[in-house]
Amino acid sequence: MIEDESEVFEITDFTTASEWERFIAKLEEIIHEWKLSHLIAGPLLTKDELTTGTWEEKTTNVQFADFSFTVTRHSLRQTSSDPNQSSANISSSDPVKPSAVSDEDDQTSIPFIWQDMMSVENSFPSRAHCLCRWYGLRDFIVVATAPGMNDIMSESRVNMLISSISIAANNTGCQVPFFVQFHSKWRRLFAGISEYPGFRTSFEMVQLKNTPQQCTNLTSLLNVFKSKISAPVSSFPTTAVAVRMTYILQDWTQYAWPQLPPDFDSATGEIGVTEFGVLPFGAYEDPVCELHLSTTWPGLAEHQIVEDSSFSDLDPIHAPHWSVRVRVADNPQCLLGDFLNEFVKFCSRTESTQQLLGKSIILSDSAGLDVSQALQRLTDPGPYVLPSIGKAVKRATSKLALRPEDAPIPLELLNEILLFLFPDAREASVKTKGMAMTSSGCSTISNSEVTDGTMTSSTSEQDLQTSEILGCQFKEMFRQLKSAPLGSLTSRLAICMCIINHSHGGLCAVAHLWQEFVLEMRYRWENNYVIPDLEPGNPNMGCCLLHQKLQMLNCCIERKKAREALSGDCKAPSGDGSSVSSVVGDSKNSPNKDVSLSSDEEFYECPEEEALIDGTEGVPTSMPSDENAIGTTENEDAALSSSLASSVGGQSSSVTDSALFAEPQAYRPEGRLHQHEDLMLLRVSEPLYVPVTQEPSPMTEDLLEEHAEVLAKLGTSPEGAHLRARMQSACLLSDMEAFKAANPGCVLGDFVRWYSPRDWVEEKMTDAEGNVTFVGQLSQRMQIPGNMWLEVWQSARPIPARRQRRLFDDTKEAEKVLHWLTSMKPADVAIRLMPMLVHAAINKLMEKDKCRLSLLQKMMAQIINKGTKATRSISNEAKRYEDLIRHISLAEIFVTRAQLLLVKLQQEKNDLDIKTSDLEQFVSDLLEHPEVNIDGGSRSSLGTIIHRLFTTSCKTEVVDASNEDDSSSSTERLQFRSEFPRPVGKEYILRTMVSRPAPWSRPSPQRMYCVLMKDDFRLAGAFTSDTTFQ
Repeated sequence: MIEDESEVFEITDFTTASEWERFIAKLEEIIHEWKLSHLIAGPLLTKDELTTGTWEEKTTNVQFADFSFTVTRHSLRQTSSDPNQSSANISSSDPVKPSAVSDEDDQTSIPFIWQDMMSVENSFPSRAHCLCRWYGLRDFIVVATAPGMNDIMSESRVNMLISSISIAANNTGCQVPFFVQFHSKWRRLFAGISEYPGFRTSFEMVQLKNTPQQCTNLTSLLNVFKSKISAPVSSFPTTAVAVRMTYILQDWTQYAWPQLPPDFDSATGEIGVTEFGVLPFGAYEDPVCELHLSTTWPGLAEHQIVEDSSFSDLDPIHAPHWSVRVRVADNPQCLLGDFLNEFVKFCSRTESTQQLLGKSIILSDSAGLDVSQALQRLTDPGPYVLPSIGKAVKRATSKLALRPEDAPIPLELLNEILLFLFPDAREASVKTKGMAMTSSGCSTISNSEVTDGTMTSSTSEQDLQTSEILGCQFKEMFRQLKSAPLGSLTSRLAICMCIINHSHGGLCAVAHLWQEFVLEMRYRWENNYVIPDLEPGNPNMGCCLLHQKLQMLNCCIERKKAREALSGDCKAPSGDGSSVSSVVGDSKNSPNKDVSLSSDEEFYECPEEEALIDGTEGVPTSMPSDENAIGTTENEDAALSSSLASSVGGQSSSVTDSALFAEPQAYRPEGRLHQHEDLMLLRVSEPLYVPVTQEPSPMTEDLLEEHAEVLAKLGTSPEGAHLRARMQSACLLSDMEAFKAANPGCVLGDFVRWYSPRDWVEEKMTDAEGNVTFVGQLSQRMQIPGNMWLEVWQSARPIPARRQRRLFDDTKEAEKVLHWLTSMKPADVAIRLMPMLVHAAINKLMEKDKCRLSLLQKMMAQIINKGTKATRSISNEAKRYEDLIRHISLAEIFVTRAQLLLVKLQQEKNDLDIKTSDLEQFVSDLLEHPEVNIDGGSRSSLGTIIHRLFTTSCKTEVVDASNEDDSSSSTERLQFRSEFPRPVGKEYILRTMVSRPAPWSRPSPQRMYCVLMKDDFRLAGAFTSDTTFQ
């Protein structure tokens, strides 16, 4: 008994779910998760809603045994969900009468897929999923093998998936169609099913490479459609037909070439390059490959048209609907992007100018030197004259000479470039005495006669045109670019460098041109020639650093010219830094031999005319004029300079303010500009005179950063704060000294009333007699002990501005700028020029945008935003420009397409009454939308232009067609008679409502889509049958 009880029985559980059942359960779970059970039908589709609407996708994975599938739902987002917009009538414009639906059915219970299948408003959507185009559906689900899995090749597996989907759809009440993709993906073959209470719609498909002979026209396709339905009815209902013929225009040879042929006689000699100051633009080849014309008959009954092997009513001229699309080249090569990309690659190079020019460099100052005189120079007891900074740098620069035969840029081309960069030089004076010598030992442009270095009128005109083109939205964004004004010297130099790099020698030519440019800058500094096409005044901090440096050099030249213009009248040293030893040697002949003037103690002559200073109205006759004051002895000037130097150093002066102000006539007034309109001196009954002051020192952004770093390093200690204030009060000291010199007997209150009126506080006082007087005093911050203004005022001496030490040493600053220019490598120069190239490229894009493309406006906003970040970035790296130039290249391609399309349409315009603005809008729509409808078809002006394009292209084909053999069909000959080529594609949609599978079944929609192309034949049918009354 015990042994029998210990026996184990195996029990098989037949309730365990199989892989097939788990797959069905997973599908049902997905349907419930996506809320597809008993989905309410939405509103009727509007015209072209499948094309213009927004599509949504949801994707998930499902497992069936060892196979993995992806389930994707494609649905159209519809904004309006008003149930009142739903209608049982499939469409009022359908040729198929809606009365075919049984009256006992509820109107709101018609599936939305029936509405979509029978709607004629979206027969041929131009941009949609292939299943949407073939069946007109707004919502469907696709089941396909997951990536990495084998495709479904057997029919049995397809049927198993379809049956599984059918069970899941019936169990959940899901009406959304399911499709299973099978065979190779490139064939786009699908089989599908849709379940509805009492009805089932099967989606079937056939795809062949060649079109069968029995399916080449509408008549034969109608026979296939009716035989497939095989409805058991005595009279087959009327079939609605929609037809679409597509024609392609590929021959553009009769139209203008995208680029003019190069002029080999010009200096440029390149395709698209007309001059050095204009960036090239456009494509090397036609970026528009094809123009597609689709002629559509959206809703016709089968008895209204005839198309068979011998006759056709489908003449494209009489088609009610015309639509056009273009096929463009993917990545056409364009000039602007090509030039900019080459220049950006150059920015990452590390070679110096000497390394690039290599063997072409010769030592120009080596000739004429005798080595035997070296010892004699060492033992010569004579004085040795120290060279100045300018002479030393000039000598070092002059060593970089080039052999003319080895120069990367030929002399003739170099002269033309320099004449373009410096238009103030006269070509007629090339052989005159004042010509500049280039490093190649040959003469270049003459600077003997130049004009002022102000911006030319062309710059303002270009900026005005750009502003008009960009509009209000881009004006402020355009100004955010940290570059240089269009048409300025810096902008022209950048464009020249870009063209030279691409077409005239590459990197070595750029190094050569930059060397010549630096030599020209030095020549202009040494000979007082103002640099042309730069804004006057101090450096503009809104421009790039290179432009600021050139502006700084211009400021130095202008200050030097003004100083040297007055040096002959004032009898003072010029301060041009020509030689330190010469200044010391001259001081030995002066009466006071103990005074030696350093370079920092050179006198400064104000650029203002002395006539404005001397003898102005309101000067008392007892006061000596400045004209007499100029005759002060050198001893007095030296003494004043010595006292100034000691006061700046913090030492007390031997002459106190009280001693000076005790006698108002202790010194004569100097440096008066004009008398103040209202103010009088507080302690002396004399009017207050506005002094002539020194202009503040101009600075570039790098100098400001250096100055800020020096001040920050002083720390926050009291000593550091005091020293920082002293460093920042140099301009204040100069103004106080000039004010004291112009107003003998003045006090700090007089200076404050003129210089900072807010720090002079007046109070209204009434005396015992009732008289109202105003009593003024310094503000509280001016009365604080240790106030910097008080300290500077006490140390200030009465020295006019023309005899003060220069706040701005133009010689020193000019040499610093020239050294900065000389020390840059060619790659550094390219990085500095990139902001101007980006600026010019953006301006070029906006000038060429004649069609006002809305998509381009969005692209330009992104480009300007990226350009602002790139040009204002602290780091000088080429990588930050690569992405920017890629966007500029894409915008150029887009603009070039519009430009060439517009030219081709305008050539066929002739006598038509159509505005250019309408053509521009049409071109804009063609590039921004997948397909554009032509209102009026062939009867409209646009239709006539399109017809003429095809007519011109078909002239050659008509001649060839006349020589073909008699086997050509009559349909093809008809197409030639209508001056259109053979259609490259034919599309048919056949719709009807018929009872199947039995005569007593309820009518249901049937649809078949057909496409006939050269290498593709496809039939996609949706056939509905009644599952209740079979």
